[in-house]
Amino acid sequence: MKVEFDFLVIGTGIAGLFYAREVSKYGKVAIISKNNIEQTTTAKAQGGIASVLYNPDSYEKHINDTIVAGCGLNDPKIVEIVVQEGPDRIYDLVNIGTNFDKNQYGKFDLNKEGGHSENRVLHYKDKTGEEIQRALIDEVRANENISVYENHFAIEIITQHHLGEKVTRARKDIECYGAYVFDIEKNQIFTVFASQTMIATGGCGNVYLHTTNPPNISGDGIAMVYRAKGIVENMEFVQFHPTSLYNPEVKPSFLITEALRGAGAILKNHKNEDFCLKYDERGSLAPRDVVARAIDSEMKISGENYVFLDARHIEKDILMGHFPTIYAKCLEIGYDLKKDLIPVTPAAHYLCGGIKTNEFGETSIKNLFAAGEAASTGLHGANRLASNSLLEAVVFAHRAATKACEKTELDEQIKNIIPDWNDEGTIKNEELILISHSLREVQQIMSNYVGIVRSDLRLQRALDRLHIIYKETEDLFKVSKVTVSICELRNIINVGYLVIRMAMERRESVGLHFNTDLLESMQPKV
Repeated sequence: MKVEFDFLVIGTGIAGLFYAREVSKYGKVAIISKNNIEQTTTAKAQGGIASVLYNPDSYEKHINDTIVAGCGLNDPKIVEIVVQEGPDRIYDLVNIGTNFDKNQYGKFDLNKEGGHSENRVLHYKDKTGEEIQRALIDEVRANENISVYENHFAIEIITQHHLGEKVTRARKDIECYGAYVFDIEKNQIFTVFASQTMIATGGCGNVYLHTTNPPNISGDGIAMVYRAKGIVENMEFVQFHPTSLYNPEVKPSFLITEALRGAGAILKNHKNEDFCLKYDERGSLAPRDVVARAIDSEMKISGENYVFLDARHIEKDILMGHFPTIYAKCLEIGYDLKKDLIPVTPAAHYLCGGIKTNEFGETSIKNLFAAGEAASTGLHGANRLASNSLLEAVVFAHRAATKACEKTELDEQIKNIIPDWNDEGTIKNEELILISHSLREVQQIMSNYVGIVRSDLRLQRALDRLHIIYKETEDLFKVSKVTVSICELRNIINVGYLVIRMAMERRESVGLHFNTDLLESMQPKV
């Protein structure tokens, strides 16, 4: 089966849905959702979305905070674009029905998070992402120009490779014609043609054993673009959120927003010490790379798998009013925020690299855009400033839409000669243990060797181990009928490889990439 749309969107978080809403003014849109449209990383975002709205804040302060957090590896032009266009996109979200908390004077109630010099984080209690997701879904569901394909999985994007041409990464004229899509419920693969395709599939948290990302976040878009010979960059910069609730039997890891530390909560070790001050004068509100390494160091010193977050001194009305989800979750497993120290540990959270894009979200492949966590725009540098991700996603979704609407029609001849997906000679794989075991092995390799602190030896060992699993999985894929599990495993292996290779190539410890062979292990300041 073949279907055709003007615009194809793969992914249903803030970037994908906002982009779909914008381009629907110019043509028919198909949105591919691996699960239900609600199941996204956006919906899990607690803290909020950062933007300059009131004095004494300024664009200059937000720009500087972003570059300091990113260790100066940010693209200054991109930082300026995101910060300056941010307020307009905030009001776009408000105009479609997104609720943000306001203070007694009717102004937005702005939080302060790690690395920010001013209060600039808009929020809706502690479920900001869920509220943005709700508003966007309402818009998309009511739009007659948008078709949503839930429980569908994009396997590969279509390029000249599928016309039998040799496609290399050095080639400058690679074009995207759409994607092969797997209907999970009907167990069928069909072709979606589109003049413009958007990758908005999120990051790759499930490359690691412990992540705050939903289980369906497996680097799909990044892996597809890499296999299509698109340019991917900065994959070594994987951000571990410092404070996920320590509850190892439960996945995904429950995120405890940085806004709680912004409200006064303090990280403490097993000696009840405010240990972050030993590593950085900003203490518990230092940027995430600093805090995550500080926690990692303290856990190694103590031999424990967690440290504590102390919010007992914060007024109960604030805890219950601003952080109701966190309060309830902690209470559910036996911890009262007002009375108890809360055990927390870092978990893989956000990818600062990804598919390389320009200032309009265009990738190195023609007619292919990327936005959100799947994209490497240049905003974050070596470390993302808290709550900049949702802002980046909506700014570049809008910018990509302005460029995509200048679309050209697909060549009819190309559509006629693109072959259907060919699975002739493949069989249904009954040995699911092969996939689940390999997935667990990859996650253990990445967590043990390519986590918060790395070394040359660990990275080489990870690469050697991953190569064996890669070959086994590719051999299995070639003879197996398509399933989501084997496709996700392939993508996780591809993305894991990129993280390792780019970590090996970066010969400096900076931001989220900390290699003990390039710098002395992190020690408390004297």
